[in-house]
Amino acid sequence: MSHAVPMSAHHGHAKHGHGHHGHGQGHGGHGGHDHTHLDWAEMAPLLIQQAETQSPLYAEAAAWLASLAPAGRVRRVLDVGSGPGVVTALLAEAFPEAEVVAVDATPELLALARERADARGLGDRVATLRAELPDDFDALGTADLVWASNSLHHIGDQRAALAAFAGVLNPGGLIALAEGGLPARHLPWNAGVGRPGLEARLDAAQADWFGEMRSALPDSKEEVDDWNALLSAAGLTPSGTRSFLSDVPAPLPDAVRGQIVAHYERQRDGLAEHLADDDRAAVDRLLDPADPLSLHRRPDVFLLAARTVHTARKG
Repeated sequence: MSHAVPMSAHHGHAKHGHGHHGHGQGHGGHGGHDHTHLDWAEMAPLLIQQAETQSPLYAEAAAWLASLAPAGRVRRVLDVGSGPGVVTALLAEAFPEAEVVAVDATPELLALARERADARGLGDRVATLRAELPDDFDALGTADLVWASNSLHHIGDQRAALAAFAGVLNPGGLIALAEGGLPARHLPWNAGVGRPGLEARLDAAQADWFGEMRSALPDSKEEVDDWNALLSAAGLTPSGTRSFLSDVPAPLPDAVRGQIVAHYERQRDGLAEHLADDDRAAVDRLLDPADPLSLHRRPDVFLLAARTVHTARKG
């Protein structure tokens, strides 16, 4: 299972530098090629950019998790759906006594996670594990902390997956689910291109895509996204929920502007059939470098998003 961090994922997910996100641990729209198929290896550069942009958010989340965990008791951390390992490295820095395992189904992304850990001097404490969930839960071993960012929603039976994660946790261990938040925003409501409110309509198209992706998963079961209730049903005790803000105001650095352009390109390619003709035309204008109101040229493009992390403890 890969983890996606496109920048405007369903309900504002970003794949965290994890591919799926957010990966991407990073998030945002999960629109992919071939309708609901996501090619995580192809998305790696975007996932890395998005996760690095949102690194302050994830570093803050990791520090919060460290405050919830018993001091010195976290010896093994699983980053499930790690993608290229941006958040894996942040978790290793937040838990200096722990081994941190990047878990993903995409070998190319795990290789990037390995390179990043080595480059940051964390190589002796970061491992990689190729695993396809839910089939490979038995390969995970046990852990004191499980971090899953925008990865659980790529498993059809989320309730069964949470029960499996509970089985992985050592007594007193903590699970942290980064699911939900607020959709990313990049433009003013009236952007001067097409009808006002374009991003809200892109969110609606994303929600349609997300529902189709979920229904096509093996063993897909519809669940209300009441994460505390689902965590409790897995035999865990909810231990706090927090949201973390990613705020990059205009004028944007070129790297952030570039990833927003790439995000809109994926939106155009993945969501076209869900959009009205005028909205497709508006997105085309936003992606036209010659248009003075395009994402390439306009000075008012920004990035504002929130990620929500739900935690629970094993008794």
